[in-house]
Amino acid sequence: MDTLAAGAFLLILMLLMLSGGVWIAMTLAIVGWAGQAFLTTSQPGLNLFSAFWESNASWELAALPLFIWMGEILFRTKLSEEMFSGLAPWLNRVPGRLFHTTILGCGIFGSVSGSSAATCATIAKVSLPELKKRGYDENIAIGSLATAGTLGILIPPSITMVVYAVAADASIIRIFLAGFLPGLVLMALFSGYIAWWALRNKGKMPPREAATTLREKLRLSRNLVPCALLIVFICWSLVAGWATATECAAYGVVGALALAAWSRSLTWANFTESLGGAARTSCMIMFILAGAAFLTKTMAFTGIPRELAEWVNGMHLSPYALITALVVVYLVLGTALDGISMIVLTAAVVMPMIQKAGFDLIWFGIFVILLVEIAEVTPPVGFNLFVLQNMTGKDSNVIARAAIPFFLCLVVCIVLITVFPQIVTVVPDALMGKAK
Repeated sequence: MDTLAAGAFLLILMLLMLSGGVWIAMTLAIVGWAGQAFLTTSQPGLNLFSAFWESNASWELAALPLFIWMGEILFRTKLSEEMFSGLAPWLNRVPGRLFHTTILGCGIFGSVSGSSAATCATIAKVSLPELKKRGYDENIAIGSLATAGTLGILIPPSITMVVYAVAADASIIRIFLAGFLPGLVLMALFSGYIAWWALRNKGKMPPREAATTLREKLRLSRNLVPCALLIVFICWSLVAGWATATECAAYGVVGALALAAWSRSLTWANFTESLGGAARTSCMIMFILAGAAFLTKTMAFTGIPRELAEWVNGMHLSPYALITALVVVYLVLGTALDGISMIVLTAAVVMPMIQKAGFDLIWFGIFVILLVEIAEVTPPVGFNLFVLQNMTGKDSNVIARAAIPFFLCLVVCIVLITVFPQIVTVVPDALMGKAK
């Protein structure tokens, strides 16, 4: 069986299992096992063990359950409710009102966590119940969270950025700086769509809250102070170099517990509930990560990513035709691989092609990361879709459909940085000088 036929076989098998209701993580692991057992000469049992261990035995990954626990504490002790009460008067006249909190929350939290899954899970836990309780359209809330959660890998620091910088032999600091402006552009596109949708669908928006005076707004804003201070402290600890992302996550948990105790909303019951909720969500995400890691090993053994990249290289395309072809390749790979694996498995072939075509490697890094973001919300292996499926009980295809308008915002952002590459390069060039 040739490489592309093997890829088609694995994709069809995955779709059949997912449509049959098999657990996502089990589907990924079984497809990986079948690929290695029937298409390679490797030992699937040994590789399964090593993939599950390597994907979860990580100091950086320890931040994931801690950030999720922080979100559970804020949700179950009503601190998140107070935060939304403080924001509501200020956003009352903005089209879309509290919908914008999902975008802003994912942007801020993404800069701390560096993880798409942690960002999506934490902000969803805090915002979805509040938006639903206040009568906001659930589809828009879920769709915005699925896509805005990906800001965790675009707004630095980002593990995916570090992997790309190492693979491309590029400056990590320069690619970190390059992510800021595209991240802001993407947030503006998301919020712009929400505002446009709200103006076009006024009947689906909850009634506007009663107008409040400036004094009343300031009084209600006191509810924002505890959570705002916690977020500022976490961000500052990371930016100032006082703590790593994992240590910041631990500070976040301690801070959330302290705030809950100070507000007298922390009880033994909601403490144990938050711990149990965080454990369930974290285990779900880590199990999926392990299954994806095993499937990635299978893809590497079969050589499918390299075959696709070499096929594009053999076409001898013009620079922008090359970029278009790579978009298609990475979108295809995104249906079966996580972002880091996509970069690692194609770097050896793709990077020389990009340099030969005259593209800046820093610009291409942000371009690839935006494609990885699209992969996070692309069925059948869109990771953020799985996270929200577990948290909302909705089918991943329903979530994918809700995310389509925001998916298109990602596409618009890719077009913008392609037409205007200065969006990516202006910040690192201004702060570090132009790369030689």
